[in-house]
Amino acid sequence: MNLRERLRFQILNRIDLTRDVEDDEIRDLIRQEIVALSKEKNLTLESRLQLEREVFNSLRKLDVLQDLLDQDDISEIMINGPNDIFVEKNGQIQRSNLHFSSEEKLFDVIQQIVAMNNRMVNESTPIVDTKLPDGSRVNVILSPISLNHSTVTIRRFPKEHITMQRLLELSSLSPEVAEFLKKLVRSGYNMFIAGGTSSGKTTFLNALTEYIPKGERVITIEDSAELQVIGVDNLVRLESRNATLEGRLEVKIRDLVKAALRMRPDRIIIGECRGAEALEMLQAANTGHDGTLSTGHGNSCRDMISRLETMVLMASDVELPLSAIDKQIASGIDIFVHLGRVNKNQRKLLEVAEVVGIEDGEVKLQTLYRYENREGKDVWNREGTLKNCEKLQAAFGGSDTDIGRT
Repeated sequence: MNLRERLRFQILNRIDLTRDVEDDEIRDLIRQEIVALSKEKNLTLESRLQLEREVFNSLRKLDVLQDLLDQDDISEIMINGPNDIFVEKNGQIQRSNLHFSSEEKLFDVIQQIVAMNNRMVNESTPIVDTKLPDGSRVNVILSPISLNHSTVTIRRFPKEHITMQRLLELSSLSPEVAEFLKKLVRSGYNMFIAGGTSSGKTTFLNALTEYIPKGERVITIEDSAELQVIGVDNLVRLESRNATLEGRLEVKIRDLVKAALRMRPDRIIIGECRGAEALEMLQAANTGHDGTLSTGHGNSCRDMISRLETMVLMASDVELPLSAIDKQIASGIDIFVHLGRVNKNQRKLLEVAEVVGIEDGEVKLQTLYRYENREGKDVWNREGTLKNCEKLQAAFGGSDTDIGRT
């Protein structure tokens, strides 16, 4: 038994379980035990403070996981079992030297996490998505579905809003592209952000919201609330709900999109399309709600169209031919933005493409900007001029379609 477990066991024996015990009382008990322990072991001040923190976290918080959550520079935590914990810092994945005392302790922490949102994870429901109080997204898969050990994956988000200015400082896009997107958002173009896992889709969508004109009524729809809309006063946030163990009380994203249409929105923002809700997203975009924003997993702008076709086909209550789905996409989405990672840890805007209609039975795209690394320098080449200028002209006047150049 290591020092932390020894102290934890001693504190549990001293706690009066017949009443509520305050955190300060727990800390006092821990300090008393550490002072007693120091008489037989030579502990530095740093070791004492670390031991106090670890024991308190194991009793009142999330054990060793709390130490990782307290580090602001960690963006992802991957727990592959009690002894295998990896973290992502500054885009680099590294093994942590922390570990849980046992599989049972890891399971206890998992139960604490899911209970925060009145969720349940067990043998009958071994996979659950939830979140932490700070908004971090959590995925849990219990053993034996996860063959070796139960796993926990936590996606963390910056405490401070990532603005477009910050993305410019990080060289995620150029000032010209940012100005271009700014005018498109303000003009009410329907935009869809595509990218792979951890490509920065939600962060980029958050940054785009700072361009939404003041006074507009915005409704956000998510399966797990992550969006941090910037500068919108008339904001309504909706979140889906999973069914209970009896299969009741489920609220799907599709239900929320339908409800949002009755709430007099100026804009609807759907955090991420993963399935049949893509049909409602397209229908919302096609019913006069300009400025619709959403994200989805796709390897390119062209690939995202194929993914949207597949997602719409997942809607079991409708049977639309592919040609009808493509018409919905072509008329509902004006702009695709593709994000990705360069050199594994640098998030970049890779392409901006305009939907220009249907050609030969397929949705036709025109690339407006494309990223390339030219001799070690980031370059966003202008490859086309916006063809659909009606919304832009209505918002800004004039007939200049080459609005991206500065």
